[in-house]
Amino acid sequence: MRSQGVLTKGQPSIIVKPIRARAWDTISTLSAHARTVTHPTAQTDPASRMTALERRASFSLATVYAMRMLGLFMVLPVFALEARRYPGGEDAAAMGLALGVYGLVQALLQIPFGLAADRWGRKRVMLLGLALFAVGSLIAAGAGDLHTLAWGRAMQGCGAISAAVSALLADQTRDVVRTKALALLGGSIGLMFALSLVVGPWLSQWAGLPGLFNLTAVMAVAGMAMVVWWTPAEPPMPLGGAPRVRWAELFNPDLLRLYVGVFVLYAVQFATWVSMPALLVQAGVLQADHGWVYLPTVLLSFVFMGMTLFPMERRGQLRPLFLACIAGVMLVQLVLLWVSLGTAQLWVLALLLFFFFCGFNVLEASQPSLASRFAPSGGRGSALGVYNTLQSLGIFAGGAFGGWLAKGGGTPGLFLCCALLMGVWLAVAWAMVVPPPHASPAATPDPAQAA
Repeated sequence: MRSQGVLTKGQPSIIVKPIRARAWDTISTLSAHARTVTHPTAQTDPASRMTALERRASFSLATVYAMRMLGLFMVLPVFALEARRYPGGEDAAAMGLALGVYGLVQALLQIPFGLAADRWGRKRVMLLGLALFAVGSLIAAGAGDLHTLAWGRAMQGCGAISAAVSALLADQTRDVVRTKALALLGGSIGLMFALSLVVGPWLSQWAGLPGLFNLTAVMAVAGMAMVVWWTPAEPPMPLGGAPRVRWAELFNPDLLRLYVGVFVLYAVQFATWVSMPALLVQAGVLQADHGWVYLPTVLLSFVFMGMTLFPMERRGQLRPLFLACIAGVMLVQLVLLWVSLGTAQLWVLALLLFFFFCGFNVLEASQPSLASRFAPSGGRGSALGVYNTLQSLGIFAGGAFGGWLAKGGGTPGLFLCCALLMGVWLAVAWAMVVPPPHASPAATPDPAQAA
């Protein structure tokens, strides 16, 4: 008897369509339940609630970041196919360079942009970065060959604003609510990634790759308008700029653990996605329907994050949750190794994706918050610049070496290496100490505005 989870060519999806119909009801039910599971002290302690200014800063910067990431991610599911239509696009190596040069340029510029954000102000650097990102998008949209397309992608990479955005949000929030604020920022990555897998192929059908890049340019300009008119004013810079930070201060043991962590986290994420699409196809999910598997698992993982990360951080239990999430992602990789040795089933993969995103979102939200606490005085942008450099290098390493591992050692070898990397991170992070939160002068709570 044919397994219900396997589809033959041309057969309509019998698994994913019910998921589309039921997923949103499940998400709504769990979200409503999550809102009722609140730690008692959060209802009586105004300091654990965001002020109006903190909410405005969090949502405006998260929106700017989300629009930028959506523009980047929309091209991923269609780039390899659409690039073949350009002169020179038949060269797989050149196509891979055009796709990956963005991450390489980002890695090179994260630290300089972080240093500039400390010296000349966060918003100035963000506006410059978004302008460069928009110009690069327009160059890519008008490209007539793969070479020009690669230059456009490189110019997009020049808009390395991640450190400036994170530093500005850290400046405008207190320690006690910063993880919540950065969770909005970090959560936008996973959400936009899943959404792009649905939106990207749909838009490319009638607009092609140039249409996607033009839309990305429009969103970059809209982001600039949000930075100017919606994002709260940044705290005043000290006369003559922020004090210079010694390089040794940017590489203290606490920050080094976080640098290792963000590199491993993103290397494992992108390496996982080298083989995950093939496993979903093996489980009977048509390629066009993959987004309908990713999106509900990402959204449900946000519910988990809301029910665990924020109340446990208020109770001073961030360290055990942090280590448990590292161990959880490692366990997911080991189970994926086992699954890849046989025939994948959709319900197993969906469950593993849910657990993966649960761990990923908690780690992605808490790490930059911790980095902002460990950063030296006046060096928040610089420390987050180093942090985001390691993030970009992790993305590059995960994609490049993930493909090499999958080719040389097969899918099981890829997942084994990912599990080993997570094990190394768990050993490095074991000695971590979470500093107690303290109020930031730039974000003193106003009890009348707390909510």
